[in-house]
Amino acid sequence: MKPAVAVLYAPGVNCHEETAFALEIVGLEGKIVNVNNLFSGEDKLTRYQAMVVPGGFSWGDHLGAGRLFGVHLVSRLAEQLETLVEDGKPILGICNGFQVLVETGLLPDKTVGKRSAALLQNNSAVYESRFVDLLVSDDKSIWTAGLKGRILRMPVAHGEGRLYWENKDIIRPVVCYAKDGAATEEYPANPNGTPGGIAGIRDSSGLILGLMPHLERAVLPWHGSVDGLAFFKNLARHLAG
Repeated sequence: MKPAVAVLYAPGVNCHEETAFALEIVGLEGKIVNVNNLFSGEDKLTRYQAMVVPGGFSWGDHLGAGRLFGVHLVSRLAEQLETLVEDGKPILGICNGFQVLVETGLLPDKTVGKRSAALLQNNSAVYESRFVDLLVSDDKSIWTAGLKGRILRMPVAHGEGRLYWENKDIIRPVVCYAKDGAATEEYPANPNGTPGGIAGIRDSSGLILGLMPHLERAVLPWHGSVDGLAFFKNLARHLAG
């Protein structure tokens, strides 16, 4: 049987079908899981081999991007999230999903219910939507195995993507916005102004990854790039053992 990956769906999420499709391309079962079924107990996160929180505008991004989704997950599913971490199951957050993982405390480092970073309004104060170049700066993650040093091309689409932190020791950059092959803080190559050009981070285990660029929008030739597939292929290899 194909390893099953939970793709969380909540009000305002709008990239769940594309994300499930990307997982199917690499031989996994992308199972769209309505969070209401998780909250009611009809379904459980622990039934799945991995979890992806896709992009969109969960709960309309009221009170901040990903804030309400993160609050719901912590208040109602904290134990299941902690079990996922304890069992070593991979977790991915894409764009709004990255914001959600930060709101839950799963990023920067698996402290469910305790936030230690935030994704703030872009320095431009506008919604940024276009292709960007990305430098893979770290391969100590199952998601980026074998990719270090590569320049990838993927789209971004966000209004709150500027990563803020207080303790730099727990921030582990994985992908960075790039210009001329190097990480950059220069706009527009860096669409949000995150220091160091950071576009995505991992936890200490390398199993949890969050990033602002949309992997699922770069998996078919007519998307303009297939670079997002590399991350999903790495997940499939990991789950295959």
